[in-house]
Amino acid sequence: MWIESTIAVRFMRQGRAQTLLILVGIAVGVAVIVFVTALIAGLQDNIVARTLGTQAHIRVEAPREANRIAPAPAGTLQLVLEDPRPQALRPIDNWLEARDVLDGLDGVAAVSPVVSGPAFGRRGEAVESVALVGIDPARYLRVIPLDDNMVEGRLDVGSGNAVVGRQLAEDLGLRLGGKLRLDAGGGREAIVNVAGIFELGVRELDARYVYLDLKQAQSLLALPGGVTVIDVTVDDLFGADRVAARVRGLTGLQAESWMESNAQLMNALSSQSLSTRMISFFVAMSVALGIASVLAVSVAQRTREIGILRAMGTRRRQMLLVFLVQGAVLGLVGSALGALAGWGLVAAFNTFGPKLFTIPMPAVLVPAAMALATIAGVGAALVPASRASRLDPVEAIRG
Repeated sequence: MWIESTIAVRFMRQGRAQTLLILVGIAVGVAVIVFVTALIAGLQDNIVARTLGTQAHIRVEAPREANRIAPAPAGTLQLVLEDPRPQALRPIDNWLEARDVLDGLDGVAAVSPVVSGPAFGRRGEAVESVALVGIDPARYLRVIPLDDNMVEGRLDVGSGNAVVGRQLAEDLGLRLGGKLRLDAGGGREAIVNVAGIFELGVRELDARYVYLDLKQAQSLLALPGGVTVIDVTVDDLFGADRVAARVRGLTGLQAESWMESNAQLMNALSSQSLSTRMISFFVAMSVALGIASVLAVSVAQRTREIGILRAMGTRRRQMLLVFLVQGAVLGLVGSALGALAGWGLVAAFNTFGPKLFTIPMPAVLVPAAMALATIAGVGAALVPASRASRLDPVEAIRG
């Protein structure tokens, strides 16, 4: 193998211009693969993080009530036009047992019972429609990092305190320590103290959500001791569908994963991943074609040298290896340069970019890109290498 490697390196040194051009081409291709792949991965992580920063991975609710039609007497033709039943607040039956089952389920990282429902928020003459959310902070913060989104005050929902969204605070003219009257209908009212203001980054949530203690929200919504939702966080983000199916089977409750509730987002992420694979494929093809063309020219230019080497006793297998080694060296060196360039582009984006999000550098990305370029180089060298190994020594020397 030493002889083959020596000849391959000598051939590349003799054609410095060609070697340099193909190395630059490979480096540019690998840099594109590394940067685009890292960019799209970072964009996807940012979108998912922003989406799941305001919602649980799985929402578990009571099954929807079906319409019930009174049976008709035997032999009676019954034509029924019935409106769907109104879906009022439905507490989860035996939610304590369901919570304990979910706590012990493999793949589940956190479980948080929540009671939520509509109400009106009043301050003076101003009235806004709000959504009351009663939480157990110790559990809820393991699902939604609400404390990381506090912009004023503190996260305190006990002892008559509440936390409101920033937009709602602006609409009602609320400040820290201010009083907010909550009216859930049916004479159920409460006056709470604004202990903190949060901003989740979603206008609809920031303009409606009011976080309360679990018991106080249960009292206002006439659901003593009940909860309407159990929020679940899973270990494998993209395995939420499988866990939701297990939850439905074990508890009989309605479980919807974030992938189901964000179907359009999942389609967009799948399209982005497909576009990344297509870009990588076509760049790898261009790298392979570039290496193949350079080696084909090298075989044509060095026909006499190849013939002399064959006449001196170089076997066909050795001549085949000479050009395969060239393809591997070009792919490896070019991909190493391209990986460094791609890494530099990622660092430049993170340092001087718009700061909208940070591009992570996956540990396997650079080795994978280098392996792809090297394999493409060896594959591209097969045809010219095979041609060189089949040259007749006498005809090659004659030119």
